[in-house]
Amino acid sequence: MSKKHVMVFNRLPEELVERLRQHFTVEVIPFSANIDLFAASAAKAQGLIGASRKLGEQELEMATTLEAIASVSVGYDSYDVDYLTERGILLTNTPDVLTDTTADLGFTLLMSAARRVPELDAFVKAGLWRKGVGEEHFGTDIHGRTLGIVGAGRIGAAIAKRGHFGFDMPIIYTANSAKPELEEQMDAQRRELDDLLCEADFVCLVVPLSAATEGLIGARELGLMKSSAILINLARGPVIDEPALIEALRSGQIRGAGLDVYTREPLDASPLFELPNVVTLPHIGSATHETRFAMAERAVDNLIAALTGERPSDLVNPAALDHR
Repeated sequence: MSKKHVMVFNRLPEELVERLRQHFTVEVIPFSANIDLFAASAAKAQGLIGASRKLGEQELEMATTLEAIASVSVGYDSYDVDYLTERGILLTNTPDVLTDTTADLGFTLLMSAARRVPELDAFVKAGLWRKGVGEEHFGTDIHGRTLGIVGAGRIGAAIAKRGHFGFDMPIIYTANSAKPELEEQMDAQRRELDDLLCEADFVCLVVPLSAATEGLIGARELGLMKSSAILINLARGPVIDEPALIEALRSGQIRGAGLDVYTREPLDASPLFELPNVVTLPHIGSATHETRFAMAERAVDNLIAALTGERPSDLVNPAALDHR
């Protein structure tokens, strides 16, 4: 019996590629492969593994034997889940393994924006520190300030934990349902979004991208925030109306922002880069050696399970099983 064919469409550690080869015939294509090369390779595959590539009907029309896609990511907004489900194609992701790493980065952004770390680092390196710093270089305190979490899932809860236990921050949150554990452990209080924006000193966005969350934070919402508030985005770029945010930062409507995601990625030019009150990182929420390996390993586990007749641990679209 011939082995099933797996296509790797994003960088994967060689030892994990070798592990796949123990079970399947494996083809590795360049991450930069154009749609024609991708489609031709996918046409032979029963399984795909990778991340950061839009996959829907156009890209997968020729992939008539495809059974499963293992995404090396938590988010799955790059995939047309309804289309995959209708075709009986299983989609898996990699939750849990990046929770703490991403929460660490969220607090890094929060602290960097509050204490103006990139701006003052550049100030020192430019040789401009010739006397004691004055009020024009002061930041804002973190401890004791109110932390608002928009989307209190795993990552949101981990950020709240850091704020509450590390910095004595009162926690308020929005979520589709109440989070009793968060409320019990951290005395967190649930709020409607508008109320949270009015009350919080730091607002952290950690919602998935969906039709309901696209453009969630626009000019109206930014106008509700305190002029002293700082906005952190770990979610997806389109959750914020970027031009509205730029205007709010330019005008001083809010104090600052810390961003790891953008409407367009990669981002090689933007008015954001001209603003001293925003920290800009290149979508590195999970970008540590340890976490990226753990994510890839989890994706490999999911793909092996899916292609050998087992139910994967991290199945995004269980309804696909009914369409097989």
